[in-house]
Amino acid sequence: MQPAFSVIFLTTLIGMGQGLFLAIYTRQVYSVLNVVEASSTGEFYSLGSALALCLLILGLIASIFHLGRPERAWRAASMWRTSWLSREVIVLPTVMGLVFLYGLVHFMGWNVVLMTFGSIPIDLSMIIGALTTLAVFSLYIATGMIYACLKFLQEWHSPLTVINYLLLGSVSGFTLATLLASYQQPELVSFFSGWSIVLLVLAFIFRGASLIRNKRLRPKSTVQTAIGVRHNQIKQKSMGFMGGAMNTRDFFHGKTKFFLKSIKLLFIIMVFIVPMAILILALFKPSFMVLVVACASMFIGLLAERWYFFAEGNHPQNIYYQAIA
Repeated sequence: MQPAFSVIFLTTLIGMGQGLFLAIYTRQVYSVLNVVEASSTGEFYSLGSALALCLLILGLIASIFHLGRPERAWRAASMWRTSWLSREVIVLPTVMGLVFLYGLVHFMGWNVVLMTFGSIPIDLSMIIGALTTLAVFSLYIATGMIYACLKFLQEWHSPLTVINYLLLGSVSGFTLATLLASYQQPELVSFFSGWSIVLLVLAFIFRGASLIRNKRLRPKSTVQTAIGVRHNQIKQKSMGFMGGAMNTRDFFHGKTKFFLKSIKLLFIIMVFIVPMAILILALFKPSFMVLVVACASMFIGLLAERWYFFAEGNHPQNIYYQAIA
């Protein structure tokens, strides 16, 4: 498929924003359960929420450039019963609103204890955070299912698509949380970097599994099945167009195999290898500037990974439009 940069930035930015919220809420849950020392402040949670909200807004803005008629964008939500895209359109602003409320409660100090379970206090921010977490996971699923539900694109039609959207978005957010902690609360760096390393290992395993799976795929359709003639010597001499058309522009990236291999190697290095080395270093010697490099490397690498993901989707029509007369 032809990658659309608006969708690449949309999925990368909102994935990182969702992951950042999950990171700061995970820290709060651990603090409330007394698994870790409750050293986080309301300012840290509100700042993290504001940054997550900014990423979600930037992703929403990027999506506008993918619309032919932006004034009709509201209609995208009308098919929510059958369309994963419509569900994403509904859940995204819901996540944004809940993240805003979560940050506002911490910023204004409205953490009224609503109930207790034994010795565990449940305040207002915990309730809003739990609802936001459910919405965040729903958004990850909806975004991934937009592509995973397409049966005719074998490279995307797999549970690995949804899993990779969730893991890559989460690890980018936790890595950003590590950077935020090094700036505001250095004592939290080991917590976030430890989680980031675990998620990065999982993301590497599942993204690697999808690369191996897709490499072994073989097209279900052939030139023979297209015309109903069973003969081994059939060769296509023309794509059926005298000039360019939507079929030749929007359904194929037009890049060489060497370019695709280069992009794959690039995102493997920048998403997994470079951040992993820096995050391990951060466990022992946190450095704000070094963590900036880790976040920048991961973000650029994720843009390349998402470009490769879309380009890897081989539309069946490319079999029939592969040659120029």
